[in-house]
Amino acid sequence: MRALMALLYAAAGIAHLVVTDPFLLIVPDWVPAPRLVVQVTGLCEIAGAAALLVPRWRRLAGTMLALYAVAVFPANIKHAVEGIAVPGLPTGWWYHGPRLALQPVLVWWALFCACLTDWPFRRL
Repeated sequence: MRALMALLYAAAGIAHLVVTDPFLLIVPDWVPAPRLVVQVTGLCEIAGAAALLVPRWRRLAGTMLALYAVAVFPANIKHAVEGIAVPGLPTGWWYHGPRLALQPVLVWWALFCACLTDWPFRRL
């Protein structure tokens, strides 16, 4: 699970750096310097992905990736509520509903991969 999460965040981080413009469409209006923010979040995703694979950095990386998933939630809400068409992504609530519902799962997954929670897999 940890390697898969690292792979997904690394890919997302690279996408934020290589194809920044589509991400700009969903950045909330109150975010300053949106292009810079998208690029910095890409770097954070890549750093978090790499750190998640290093035992010494795993707990910090999991914590930061969990916080990151919370921080980007407003962009996901804007994308869904405003029905913004982003090239390459589906539209409609059949896509946005599950995406929004799975955001807490990403938070849990990061914490689980960092060994910060073992729920619901505790040993009895």
